[in-house]
Amino acid sequence: MAAPTRTTDAPFGRMLTAMVTPFTADGAVDYAAVRRLAAYLVDEQRNDGLIVSGTTGESPTTSDEEKERILSAVLETVGDRATVVAGVGTNDTHHSVELAKAAARTGAHGLLVVTPYYNKPPQEGLYRHFATVADSTDLPVMLYDIPGRSGVPIQTTTLIRLAQHERVVAVKDAKGDLFAGSQVMTATDLVYYSGDDVLNLPWLSVGAAGFVSVVGHVVGAHLARMIELYRNGDVAGALAVHRQVAPVVEGIMMSAGGAIMAKAALGMVGMPAGPVRLPLVAETEKQNAELRACLVAGGVKLTDA
Repeated sequence: MAAPTRTTDAPFGRMLTAMVTPFTADGAVDYAAVRRLAAYLVDEQRNDGLIVSGTTGESPTTSDEEKERILSAVLETVGDRATVVAGVGTNDTHHSVELAKAAARTGAHGLLVVTPYYNKPPQEGLYRHFATVADSTDLPVMLYDIPGRSGVPIQTTTLIRLAQHERVVAVKDAKGDLFAGSQVMTATDLVYYSGDDVLNLPWLSVGAAGFVSVVGHVVGAHLARMIELYRNGDVAGALAVHRQVAPVVEGIMMSAGGAIMAKAALGMVGMPAGPVRLPLVAETEKQNAELRACLVAGGVKLTDA
């Protein structure tokens, strides 16, 4: 399926959510729920892009076959009106290349490639890894810089070097160094996306195109509005939205975080998400109560009361 219209300053759209993978009660992928969630995120939460099989999608514990079927289900559901980006990054370059090729065959519009984790490669290894994956298909690539999970940052010099690759077009930044990001944006054409909901508005202020969000599962429409307001010059309006959704960011990202709390939040708004797979575990009763209070404080309408 052809990708929706892209622009050079926002090659994957502006408001993207790193989508959870819904599971049934027994831990199988719930493909009907995958489709329903994708439609909800695009049609109700105003996402113009989705990331599938990222960390929030529990990619470490889904099989290659499951990843391909999840991607296919999302493309069939929203691929005509949202950019669908497949997470294909692992700490094994060969495996990442195989995932990239499979995603391309399935029809993905782009690839998200995370820094290899655990084996802590040197910068030359990072460069070769990303370049090899980018060489393996014709799809545009978003690099994912998240040293808190991978153990290794992509250094500024490496990002500038990778920007010379015609298919490396964007960075999802969860490193939190706005100055380093500014240096890369000044020196290259790489497009930045905030990969840390805590810093969404600050990233806009230094030139980011948009967000790859987790809290977008329940406040995506608010974040899309924040981007619109900021780009139209209404900084005060964007700040007001930032402050409105701050409790939601606190509730989802400051506790168990990621997939655990995003799935819990989805359940509270009546959307299917199901359990998480080990080694993740469900939120505690205390975390659940705190999340509920944060969602209410952020103006999210709950349907499970």
